[in-house]
Amino acid sequence: MFKRILIAYDGSAPAEKAFDYALDLAVKYRAALDVLAIVRPPDFAEDVETEALLEKVQEHFQDQFAPLRERAARSGIAPGFNIVVGHPAEQIVREAEQKSVDLIVVGHRGKGLFERWLLGSASRTVIAYAHCAVMVIR
Repeated sequence: MFKRILIAYDGSAPAEKAFDYALDLAVKYRAALDVLAIVRPPDFAEDVETEALLEKVQEHFQDQFAPLRERAARSGIAPGFNIVVGHPAEQIVREAEQKSVDLIVVGHRGKGLFERWLLGSASRTVIAYAHCAVMVIR
């Protein structure tokens, strides 16, 4: 059913739960698993500041990916890991298209109604624009 699964990962509790679901599905369907972390670029910053920030974020996510790699290896899965810069929903949809994934798995952040109305929801945007199935884990 699924040949390639993309999990959007930010290190939050919902993302951890979403990773577990994605890993279980990858094992069940013998699917490739890709883990994507997205870094929002700073609004106003010098190029040097941006580069330094991005280097720190890269290190941060590499540290966060280590336990995911171990959990996946115990299940016989060797996921791909990628860190990109940009708007989360846009990058998730772009990565899914580029890698021809069959399923995108995202964690639900649990924003309140007003915050969702004011800021929008990355999950909703991914659902609206993705070319494939999207699973939102609460």
